[in-house]
Amino acid sequence: MNQNVFVCEDDAAQRALLEKVILNYIALKDYDMKLALSARNPNDVLAHLETNPQQGGIYFLDIDLNHKINGIVLAQTIRESDLTGWIIFVTTHAELSYLTFRHRVEAMDYIIKGNRDELIKSIQECIDIAYERHRNEAIEPEYFRVKTSMGIQKIPLAEILYFETHHVPHKIILHTRNKRIEFRGTLKEVAAMNPAFFPCHKAYVVNTKNVIRVNRIGATGDAELVSGSVVPVSKSRVAELADILKL
Repeated sequence: MNQNVFVCEDDAAQRALLEKVILNYIALKDYDMKLALSARNPNDVLAHLETNPQQGGIYFLDIDLNHKINGIVLAQTIRESDLTGWIIFVTTHAELSYLTFRHRVEAMDYIIKGNRDELIKSIQECIDIAYERHRNEAIEPEYFRVKTSMGIQKIPLAEILYFETHHVPHKIILHTRNKRIEFRGTLKEVAAMNPAFFPCHKAYVVNTKNVIRVNRIGATGDAELVSGSVVPVSKSRVAELADILKL
């Protein structure tokens, strides 16, 4: 249940303080967490998340990063992929707090820099809350959370059949027995969200829990699902999927 923590702060002294507080508190509480990245440049955070998709990460972000990407924009981009992440703003700009609501970032907290003791206490409280909620979610029945125009939806893993690419770039279609849900994302991000999600084709990710048969068709094949649906399986993935399913 390892949970990753991220820091984006352009001031070196403030960044060092955040790192120290976070690392010391994680060690003190013996939490199953790690400081995955501490960066000055928001592009470094986005690049890391691109290659290491997250769910349930903890993000301590300054708002004014002296960059064309400010903390609000960074948080919005993070939220597009990490729907269950915890975003905490740590800043001197109290007057900008209203922007987090205007842009619907869904921030967990807004910590004002100034009093060192209060800052440390607030950071520790945020870590406690995020860790406890993340742990509770881990023992619940498995769900896939997806952000749509209707808000965040929780889809039981057992109901998911497969995902496929949309004709619109950076959009995905989720298929259940009786639903078709469109959302922003990539198949790479989806495949990293659950061990049951298998990238069987460049345009498809299948839920292996709902595959009943793998059919070989020459060098390629397809996966037959419990619903009767059939999903293509590429040449390089047929044997691997069959081995996972022991078929």
